[in-house]
Amino acid sequence: MPDGERHEEEGAAAPDVNFWGELPATEAEYYAAHGVEGESSYFTAPGGRRLFTRAWRPRSDGAPPRARALVFMVHGYGNDISWTFQSTAVFLARSGFACFAADLPGHGRSHGLRAFVPDIDSAIADLLAFFRSVRRREEHAGLPCFLFGESMGGAICLLIHLRTPPEEWAGAVLVAPMCKISDRIRPPWPLPQILTFVARFAPTLAIVPTADLIEKSVKVPAKRLIAARNPMRYNGRPRLGTVVELLRATDELGARLGEVTVPFLVVHGSADEVTDPAISRALYDAAASEDKTIKIYDGMLHSLLFGEPDENIERVRADILAWLNERCTPREGSFLTIQD
Repeated sequence: MPDGERHEEEGAAAPDVNFWGELPATEAEYYAAHGVEGESSYFTAPGGRRLFTRAWRPRSDGAPPRARALVFMVHGYGNDISWTFQSTAVFLARSGFACFAADLPGHGRSHGLRAFVPDIDSAIADLLAFFRSVRRREEHAGLPCFLFGESMGGAICLLIHLRTPPEEWAGAVLVAPMCKISDRIRPPWPLPQILTFVARFAPTLAIVPTADLIEKSVKVPAKRLIAARNPMRYNGRPRLGTVVELLRATDELGARLGEVTVPFLVVHGSADEVTDPAISRALYDAAASEDKTIKIYDGMLHSLLFGEPDENIERVRADILAWLNERCTPREGSFLTIQD
C-alpha cells in the first residue's frame, strides 16, 4: 500500500495510552475533567485535500457560553493536534477561548504522504479555508480571532498574516517560532545546495540527516518517553522536498520580518537548540507591529508548553493567557514590551 494511503489508515487507530496516562480512559472524560468540550471531524479544502480537525470549547451545562475569542492553532513539523499539543488547547478552552486546529497536510490524520510538505503556500491555503469556515459561523460573529503557532507553526502563522488583510487577526502567539532554521541544525554548506538539486528528481526521499528533535526539545526525561509514544508523530528522517521548502519559506520570512504588523507575543527558551531565540529577537526588533511583546525564558528548551517541568509550563501558560486576555477587548494605545 502506498505510504500516503497507509498514513491515513494508521491515523484511524487509537493509541494504547493517552498522553495524560491511562485515566481518564477516554478523551471525552479527559475534556470533562478540565471543564472543556471537544470534537473532531474532517474538513475538505477547496483543492480536495482532507484535513483532520479538532475544536476545544469551554464546557456548557445548558446554552453554549459565548467564547471570549477564537484561537486558531498550528502545530510544528512532524507533530499533530491529537497528542500533547492538545494540552495547551484544553488550557485555553477552560480559560474561555474557543480553539481550533487542523493537522497539516502530510501530518497526523490529514491527507498526504507523511511529513511531506512540498508547498507551504498550498498548506496555508488549506488552513485558511478551514479557519475562515469556522469564522463564518453565526455563533462566532464579532469575536476577535488570534493565531497561535508552535515552531514551524509559528512561521506558518506569520506567513498567514503576510498573505491576508491586516484586520483579519487580532494578534498572534508565537511559541519558539521557526522564523529561520537554526544554524545548529541547518545542514552545513554545500549540503543545502546538493539537497535542492536532488529534490528536483526525488522530493519524497527521507534521507536528510538531522538531530533527535525530542532529545533536543524536551527537558524532562519522563516527558521524552511520552512524546516518543505519540502514534501519529513522524520519527523518520526529513524528506528532501520538505527540507528544501522549509528553507525557502524561512528564508522568505527572514527577509520580510519588517513587514510584520500584527500584534504578537513571542515566547522562546534561551537554551532552545531547534529554533534560534536570537531570530525571535530579530523579529521583535524588525517588526512594524505597534503592539509586540517578547519573553525569553532562561534555560528553557524548545518544547515550552510540554517538555519543561510543570512549574515552567505554568509560567509560560500564564504569560500567554494574560496577553490574550488583555487583547480580547480592544483598547486604545500601543504596547511595546520586552521581558527576559
